[in-house]
Amino acid sequence: MTPSPRDLFATNPNVAERYRKLAEVVEDCVCTYVWIDGSGENLRCKQRTMAKKPKSVEELPVWNFDGSSTGQASGVTNSDVLLKPVAIYRDPFRLGNCLLVMCETLTSEGLPHATNYRHKCAEVMQRVEAEKPWFGMEQEYTMLDADGHIFGWPKQGFPGPQGPYYCGVGPQKVFARDVVEAHYSACLYAGIQISGTNAEAMPGQTQFSVGISSGPVSWNPDGRSIVDVAVHPAPRGGGLWHLGHSRPEAYFRRLERCRLGCHTNFSTEAMRNDGGYAVIEEAIQRLAANHRAHIAYYDPKEGRDNERRLTGKHETASIDQFNHGVASRAVSVRIPAQTHIDQKGYFEDRRPSSNCDPYAVTGAIVRTCLLRERRLSLCYGDDEMRNSCSSNSSS
Repeated sequence: MTPSPRDLFATNPNVAERYRKLAEVVEDCVCTYVWIDGSGENLRCKQRTMAKKPKSVEELPVWNFDGSSTGQASGVTNSDVLLKPVAIYRDPFRLGNCLLVMCETLTSEGLPHATNYRHKCAEVMQRVEAEKPWFGMEQEYTMLDADGHIFGWPKQGFPGPQGPYYCGVGPQKVFARDVVEAHYSACLYAGIQISGTNAEAMPGQTQFSVGISSGPVSWNPDGRSIVDVAVHPAPRGGGLWHLGHSRPEAYFRRLERCRLGCHTNFSTEAMRNDGGYAVIEEAIQRLAANHRAHIAYYDPKEGRDNERRLTGKHETASIDQFNHGVASRAVSVRIPAQTHIDQKGYFEDRRPSSNCDPYAVTGAIVRTCLLRERRLSLCYGDDEMRNSCSSNSSS
């Protein structure tokens, strides 16, 4: 039997724990700089030691990294990409004085990098600050075993029908709850605005929610820096091709239900107050008119990742057609039942993928709904579709 990667490269965690505790009793501060790499979905980090704990991001130096190794520089002759600290959080791993430092990426000339959606998002949020936008992002993810198999799935088969797992209770319905609870506690300790969590529709799938009350100007993008999981919207996990099943397509049919999103709740002060329902409906109509542009902003591959997820099946809408409805999860935008009853509140954009860049998503929503931009720079589809998108946007 071939040993698993975990067996081949296992280390003793007790040794690391002994030395980790030393960070709790020293004055030095280890700052872990975290940023989004060229993929638009994966995070990178590097660490440096500070003689004393910084009290604000202004006390942290701008740093740099090799962009040719992260998909953020084309060659080695000008591969420096700068890291500008924008937010600090308590480090739930090292504890003590140590910090997680969320960073923007800049070119070697000090300009916002092409992959830096946060900079544009911050500018947009400042322009609409008076409208008090609130966001809540529901990050779905899949846990994988050391061999890439979906955690909780039988090694030589697949789990039972969908039904008992969503918001499930008990070890036969929810797997690795200890990991989920550890992540929840780590986010709370760090100071991330995590607002809740629940098991999702299949074993190994979980969701946690991050709330933002003033726009993601200095916000950790969804807590992914604390939990190492798969966030692709349509994972092919489980090592399905080497399980020896005579008809591997049966596995993929069962995997159809494994579609991961980052549903994004949005409201403004006007939406939350009396008369807000009309404001919500107006905003949704703007989203409808800019559907293909938003699809392009809602996953790192400008809609190609979402093609496998937004099929019109399994509580999703079709990627090609915008629709909305009250209490429905088979729509592009859902109006919660309570919002309809109260005639005020928020709406949920169900189109963003689980591997989206939260800054790209929230920035696009504000530009369309509040700044009333009729044309965004990206558009999903082939050349004919993009031309149609441009003409519709400018009309």
